[in-house]
Amino acid sequence: MNAFLPADILLPKNAPMEKWAVIACDQFTSDQAYWDRVRKNAEGSASTINLILPEAELGTPSEAAHTKLINETMAEYLKNDVFVTYPNSFVLVERTLENGSIRTGLMGMVDLDAYDYSTGSTSAIRATERTVVERIPPRQRVRRDAPIELPHILMLADDHDKVLIEPIAAKKDSLKKLYDFDLMEGGGHITGWLVEGDEVKAFEDRLTEYTATVGKKYEGLKGIPMVFAVGDGNHSLATAKSCYEELKANHPGEDLSNHPARFALVELENIHDAAQVFEPIHRIIAKTDPEALLKELEATWCAEGGFPVKWYIGEKSGVVYLDKAKSQLAVGALQTFLDKYLKEHAGEIDYIHDDDVLIDLAKQPDSIGFLLPAMEKSQLFRGVIADGILPRKTFSMGHAREKRYYLEARKIK
Repeated sequence: MNAFLPADILLPKNAPMEKWAVIACDQFTSDQAYWDRVRKNAEGSASTINLILPEAELGTPSEAAHTKLINETMAEYLKNDVFVTYPNSFVLVERTLENGSIRTGLMGMVDLDAYDYSTGSTSAIRATERTVVERIPPRQRVRRDAPIELPHILMLADDHDKVLIEPIAAKKDSLKKLYDFDLMEGGGHITGWLVEGDEVKAFEDRLTEYTATVGKKYEGLKGIPMVFAVGDGNHSLATAKSCYEELKANHPGEDLSNHPARFALVELENIHDAAQVFEPIHRIIAKTDPEALLKELEATWCAEGGFPVKWYIGEKSGVVYLDKAKSQLAVGALQTFLDKYLKEHAGEIDYIHDDDVLIDLAKQPDSIGFLLPAMEKSQLFRGVIADGILPRKTFSMGHAREKRYYLEARKIK
């Protein structure tokens, strides 16, 4: 069985889509005003804001009551026939971003038995960055009794030859259009088409062949090849996995191979889509001896022909060449060194997106900044396969408003 499959996908029958779709719950966590505007915008209409718990509310006194209300509202929407079901289908998604580029994806479900988020995983589907297990229980409380799921997970394929999603996109004019609207709060535009019947079968055949031959592109690389990587929403997918494992533990000896909780909705995207942009996340170390840190880095972690990374101390700057034997990625080599160094020396690390901000921060006393290069797309899979789960804050997939909005749903009970 393939690790990515068609699903019985739910969409609202009559709700205004501009009110229905809201952004991923893990965005704008410090901006309650954003979520207040979303709720006001959706007033009087069926909306996913009534079906999700913004992470801004995690740990607040209202969390438990709101979680109960969410599950009750899900049941109410199902009872009141809010949804229409598209059985055994995918949804082709085109998202128009702030800069006008169009990011293409395919909504379907993953087999959680093929996914493992732990460090050292050799599963077909793997996390790209370390999962903070402490972040899972609060999300479990929301999902455990939920009758449906709404995903914001983006999963990636390393499909250089564009054999999976792109053939469907080439035929979109012959597919049934399901939605076409502007997303609220500056989220851009989104369009979705139903993929069913022969097109589903054709995709599954292509994926079967792709999976069987995926290892060839990583020949000579240490580690076991993988088929897909979780690009965004890893803690949500880890929560689905944890709830499924909990279900199995509570029903020993029972055949749960076809239970809906074994699967989770995700949007699959091709890492080689032109609109898929990985932005670097730079490092600033404050309250340290910057010259000593730089000297230690050059003495122990650099090599001729290594990854070039620019450093800044006050008004001075230069380049270090990080040893490629230490990692498949410049950020991996640097982060490993910094983790080791800061265990034994003074210093506080922070993660900075903007180049100019990094350079300005490095001008402060007792500080050193490292301006990391943008990661080449092909490096992501190679880095995870060879090095295991990548260091935290390795890359950023687009801006906050470009994250996935909740739209499609699926029954999980």
